[in-house]
Amino acid sequence: EVQLQASGGGLVQAGGSLRLSCAASGFSVDNYAIGWFRQAPGKEREGVSCINSFDRSTSYADSVKGRFTISTDNAENTVYLQMTSLKPEDTAVYYCTKYRNNDWASGMDYWGKGTLVTVSS
Repeated sequence: EVQLQASGGGLVQAGGSLRLSCAASGFSVDNYAIGWFRQAPGKEREGVSCINSFDRSTSYADSVKGRFTISTDNAENTVYLQMTSLKPEDTAVYYCTKYRNNDWASGMDYWGKGTLVTVSS
C-alpha cells in the first residue's frame, strides 16, 4: 500500500528554518518523482517544489526559490524540504505527493496528510 507521511511542521519565527520530511512506504522514492504542495487558509493549494528521480532535477515556485531545498534520501526512503528564511506568507499546511512515474510531468497519484507550518512575524 502506497503511503506518504509528512512531518516536521511547527511554529517558527520569521527568518527561522524548518525541515519537513515525507516518509514513503509501499514504493521507492528512487523510482518516482515527489513533490511538495502547500495550502494557506482561504487559498488554493499551490506547488512548492518537486524532484525527478531519474536525474534528480528540481523545480521551485518563484516564491520559495533560494530559500527552500528539496532532497531525497534513498536509504531512508524519504524526501525532505529544507525551508530557510521563513516568512509569515509561508504559513500553510504542507503536503507531499507522489507522481505516476519518475518525471513530474506525469501527474500526481497519491497524497499524504499535511503538516502545518506557522511562521510568526
